[in-house]
Amino acid sequence: MPEIVPLPPDYAAWLADLKTRIHIAQQRATLAVNRELVLLYWQIGRDILARQEREGWGAKVIERLAQDLRNAFPGMKGFSPRNLKYMRSFAEAWPDESFVQEVLAQLPWYHQLALLDKLNTADERRWYAAKAIAHNWSRNVLALRIDTRLRERDGQALTNFPASLPKPQSDLARESLKDPYRFDFLGLGDEAQEREIENALVRHVTEFLLELGAGFAFVGRQVLLNVGGDEFFIDLLFYHLKLRCYVVIELKAGKFQPEHLGQLGFYLTAVDRQVKREDDNPSIGLLLCKSKNKVVAEYALGGKTQPMGIAEYQLIESLPAELQTSLPSIESIEQALAEGAAADEP
Repeated sequence: MPEIVPLPPDYAAWLADLKTRIHIAQQRATLAVNRELVLLYWQIGRDILARQEREGWGAKVIERLAQDLRNAFPGMKGFSPRNLKYMRSFAEAWPDESFVQEVLAQLPWYHQLALLDKLNTADERRWYAAKAIAHNWSRNVLALRIDTRLRERDGQALTNFPASLPKPQSDLARESLKDPYRFDFLGLGDEAQEREIENALVRHVTEFLLELGAGFAFVGRQVLLNVGGDEFFIDLLFYHLKLRCYVVIELKAGKFQPEHLGQLGFYLTAVDRQVKREDDNPSIGLLLCKSKNKVVAEYALGGKTQPMGIAEYQLIESLPAELQTSLPSIESIEQALAEGAAADEP
């Protein structure tokens, strides 16, 4: 039986610190490898592009190049004809080597393929690449964000934040909301009522948080507030880690009505007085409704001093048919990547 050696008093703390440093070093090593690989793929793609333009290379030459590279580096994947064509497309989409090295190399190669396959313009790709880096999105999350057209919805909720919150909090709060919210994952039709939607959102809280965006933490549903002996219940309560404030969400199954904001404002007052800590910022309200008249909503918000936003939600798939056919699904990308990986096997 091994001898039990008495440990110094600070051993556990030192071991924990050591584990953290090792983990950080592993992450840095992985990032460094990925950076070099992405840059290598870009350089190969650039060379293929140049030779195709100068010498008229065709598909047969790329197939021969793929075979020669796999023979030369049998233990290295990534040299299938399909992947070499992606390298060419990658270099063609991003002609600026410094941008590839300093920005794009922070994303794994399969993220680059999602950007190439699912988006048509450099501006779109830059926007989604920046978001993926900032929020550490997986490839599947990136593909989902593109499919649900996040760029068109981000920061689009109708709010009174510029008048009710100081800068820069008002800007961050505005960017934290979107319009419309996509609840396709609930599998509910347009006839669903408020409590049914609320129950489904809680059952699918992981997907709900993903749709809300970075920073939201779920606190509870039907949160009880006792005001003067009367009981009131908030539909959904969240806390935003970056804004450092509570976010009260109220669901309305019908069209927006101005009186909805009166109820939301009452809940905000109660949360600020009963739940909010001294170091928290003022709570924010978000009213989610099936539809809204923008002019009516603007008028209703105009007289409110508490920070509020109004946005619509969609329960069923609403991508235009032409967009559905032009953008490959997550499943089709995964299948294509799997085929490419199989082709890379020696």
